[in-house]
Amino acid sequence: MMKKKKCGLRMVAYEWRNLNGNFMSHFFGIVFPNLMCLLLSKTIGGQMAEDMRIQINTSIMLSMAMVMPMAIMLLGYGAIYSLEVENGVPLRMRLFGFAESSLMTAKIAAHLLLLTISFVIFGAFQILVTGIRLPAVSSLLCLLACLYLVGIILLVISHSIANICRRFSVTFGIEMSLYFVMMVLTGMMGIKTEQLPKILQAVAATLPMTYIGRDFADFWQGGSYNFMPLIQSFLFFGALAGILLLVSQHMVGREKNDN
Repeated sequence: MMKKKKCGLRMVAYEWRNLNGNFMSHFFGIVFPNLMCLLLSKTIGGQMAEDMRIQINTSIMLSMAMVMPMAIMLLGYGAIYSLEVENGVPLRMRLFGFAESSLMTAKIAAHLLLLTISFVIFGAFQILVTGIRLPAVSSLLCLLACLYLVGIILLVISHSIANICRRFSVTFGIEMSLYFVMMVLTGMMGIKTEQLPKILQAVAATLPMTYIGRDFADFWQGGSYNFMPLIQSFLFFGALAGILLLVSQHMVGREKNDN
């Protein structure tokens, strides 16, 4: 039996080069959220007093921060990986002895690196250009932990959808739809979650992004917060990703046996 090859720096570097060839991740994950924050801060808070303007900018920033993991880990990853699946690249890699877990580890590492770079650029832009309230250290760490966790879960969902659908067009259509639906449900499109129909509010309550965008401004500079609904949403979101991953792995195993 062929010994499975493990994830190494060369594999991560390969995924990094592959990732940097995807314009979508860079534009929607780095440029777009900064432009939206600047535009919204000028149109909504431009005529307000300084203190109120900074408070509004902070709320806008927290909402737009969620665009980064959604764009990079869902849309960007899905676009790259679904093309690979359609062209049989993962199958050839497995036949050459690369374990599925090693391939996914390298992809996660490369995408987390881009996500980290996007966070640094976003944070610097918000402080130096847009103007926001500086956070308490604990609040900032909590936000980053949540965004990274959301990103990893979204990548697993994107990976699973690509393996299940097997075609770029179908995968990208589903993930683009998910992207906009989540933006609407979590309040990123200007519609508050409380304004949605009851059934959609119930769906929104299962998404961690709802709580990040809606509640984090309240303890951005410190204070107490009831984390239980957020934790429950992460458990549900993670369980959904796990189920999709199991289904997709079953399909990958069946494909490997057929070959």
